[in-house]
Amino acid sequence: MAAHSPAPLPPSFRGTRHSKPKFLNSTSLPSNPPLIVSLPYHNRQRKALRISASVSVSNPEVRTGPGDLVASILSKVIQTDRGVLLKKEEHKEVAAVAEELQKYCVNEPVKCPLIFGDWDVVYCSNPTSPGGGYRSALGRLVFRTKEMIQVVEAPDIVRNKVSFSAFGFLDGEVSLKGTLKALDDKWIQVVFEAPELKVGALDFRYGGQSEVKLQITYIDDKIRLGKGSRGSLFVFQRLN
Repeated sequence: MAAHSPAPLPPSFRGTRHSKPKFLNSTSLPSNPPLIVSLPYHNRQRKALRISASVSVSNPEVRTGPGDLVASILSKVIQTDRGVLLKKEEHKEVAAVAEELQKYCVNEPVKCPLIFGDWDVVYCSNPTSPGGGYRSALGRLVFRTKEMIQVVEAPDIVRNKVSFSAFGFLDGEVSLKGTLKALDDKWIQVVFEAPELKVGALDFRYGGQSEVKLQITYIDDKIRLGKGSRGSLFVFQRLN
């Protein structure tokens, strides 16, 4: 996506690269028009009730506004090990709700002050996008993820942290500090310094700089949704 000139602003993220932990976004719309069905006078009430029940069962994601959609997407991703435990069809359900929520996103989400704060990474459609190798199938056998947090500070600082327990008894964490800039009114770029690893008494840096690009697709006072440059979907839940 073509980048516009950088502009100072708020944050979010994730979407690319290697085995380093990265993650990383409302206009009111008219409510859905009522369903009007013309029926004969006799038995109209009974038939109308039957139609209503059919809509409710066959399409449970019909909602009246973003509040219900937010509650729905959180109910689908909480306690799923950030999406790892979900089946393919369940990932599709999360994506469908996220697509509906996108319709309620503010016009210029990268300028929304709600971006700032502490965020818990509660879901990613690609398990290795947030946390890299630490979240791969093999990595999860060795490193049990305890916390995956993103802090966005004004005016342009992003801090990512993955805390874990290695082999079930050795606590550690990997942290990244990055600088954020806007690419346009929806896309941001974060350039990270080399990651810092702490395990027991060890504390050292490894690797080099890295960067990620993320499109903010929805943000409010509870959640932020993002889509990485390779298509990974992220759900962040506000901690403060």
